[in-house]
Amino acid sequence: MTTILATRPPATASPARRTGTRGSRVRRTLYWIATHALAVALSLMFIGPLVFVALTALMTDAQALTGELWPDTWNWGNFAEVFARSHLLDWLGNTFLYAGLGTLFMLLSSVPVAYAMARFRFRGRKLAFLAVITMMMLPPQVIAVPVYLIWARFELTGTLWPLILPMLLGDAFSIFLLRQFLITIPKEYTEAARVDGCSDFRTLVRVILPMARPAIAAVALFQFFYCWNDYYGPLLYAQINEENWTLSLGLASFRALHSVQWNLTMAATLLVMAPVIIVFFFAQKVFIEGVTLTGVKG
Repeated sequence: MTTILATRPPATASPARRTGTRGSRVRRTLYWIATHALAVALSLMFIGPLVFVALTALMTDAQALTGELWPDTWNWGNFAEVFARSHLLDWLGNTFLYAGLGTLFMLLSSVPVAYAMARFRFRGRKLAFLAVITMMMLPPQVIAVPVYLIWARFELTGTLWPLILPMLLGDAFSIFLLRQFLITIPKEYTEAARVDGCSDFRTLVRVILPMARPAIAAVALFQFFYCWNDYYGPLLYAQINEENWTLSLGLASFRALHSVQWNLTMAATLLVMAPVIIVFFFAQKVFIEGVTLTGVKG
């Protein structure tokens, strides 16, 4: 006896179910847009100019700033032309020297000061903290003339050393930010280290610094970005010597020479911005963590 098995056709969703699924998906999308509308608007506000700069950098000179937002041809040679018409590599090296040494010197001087203000009890401690806050509110232009005369006597004008060497004396904002973070670390850690026979320096290096890495990374990035974008300092001290120009000073000169060639100006701007964007992209996690964990206690 032969049994014939009837094969049931595969079940398909009914039109009503498909319509319901599509409707729920639309509702979820609209809910997401409504929830993140402010974040999306702010993202477009910040990303829009960057996209405009990138697209203009790839246009021809005739098409740049003509109202057309999309390049007719992709002119990647604009970046090579920027290198050919400027000393971009020299400016890049000077900027890395300024930003790198300035950040290193700031950390070497500011971390011990912040540790002392957060952990040590000494006479005049509150007065020292008030002096740090006062220095934060003091514009650099106020003391520009006497400081320039001091560096002129040492014959260091025309170089970047008047901007790098003062970092050995600390930075007020970095000291403040590090101090605010260090006072949130429980004192039991330092007391346990002293019981084990650690000196203050060894306690700082072995116990405090590993726990304060987010805050140190945050102030390091702040200082690095400040030096990278600094225009006033190099203009004041290095303007007379083109060999010591930084990217900000060189870009201003390049824009003045090629003000009618906006494609080259935008290409140079994008090249100057690229290293900072790359650094922040890889360090944003620890940077945000350091800023978030830095409290306002004390």
